[in-house]
Amino acid sequence: MPKTSKPEEDAINVAAPPGFNAEAVPIHEVCINDKKVSPELLEPQALKLRLQYPPEWQPEITDENRHVIAADIIARRQAAGKVTRAAVLIPLLLKEDGLSVLLTQRTNHLRDHAGQISFPGGRMDPEDRSPDDTALRESQEEIGLDPGQVEIIGYLPEYLTVSGYSVIPVVGLVNPQAEYVLDEFEVADVFEVPLKFLLDPANHQIRLWQSEQGGRRFYSMPYENRFIWGATAGMLRNLYHLLKV
Repeated sequence: MPKTSKPEEDAINVAAPPGFNAEAVPIHEVCINDKKVSPELLEPQALKLRLQYPPEWQPEITDENRHVIAADIIARRQAAGKVTRAAVLIPLLLKEDGLSVLLTQRTNHLRDHAGQISFPGGRMDPEDRSPDDTALRESQEEIGLDPGQVEIIGYLPEYLTVSGYSVIPVVGLVNPQAEYVLDEFEVADVFEVPLKFLLDPANHQIRLWQSEQGGRRFYSMPYENRFIWGATAGMLRNLYHLLKV
């Protein structure tokens, strides 16, 4: 298991208000000087081996997932019914010009994370035997992704969000489909972003939102007309950390 870093003592974890516009939050820093990922590790077989035999590394703790660092805190939240178990699929499309990540744009009327960009996935059902089952089932329900076209190659560390979701990111290599059938209630659109773009630290922005109740630090990775941020960007940032070492 990878080690997790310790939080700063004065960090404040504040949930954003309804109607929060993350794109309007000022950029605090761009990670242009961070170590780059070796291009060889963005190849399917090398990536698969890194996930299956990871070196010692540290997931990054931000205000989005700060309380994932302490197992006893997670246990207390679970006992109080404040944690929702979930899993997402990080679908890496096998393309001739390199791997791409398949992402969804959520519809604007949803109660949680409306309009945001996310990985396909959701809450674990009682019938789900593992995070794999959840990630594949939800991906099929949300975007019509055929589970038979997905090879699960590994996992990222549990990601606990400020909204109370305990998420297991499941990484899979995916043979692209000619078209995707969207659940119109949950998914407004589906699109691809090159993996090399998402894992280039020059494209990682740190944004700092301040309010009277405190502040919140989160990552964003704008791509063309898409604004990727929050937990989705945080999970991609952890994939970056796994591969940069």
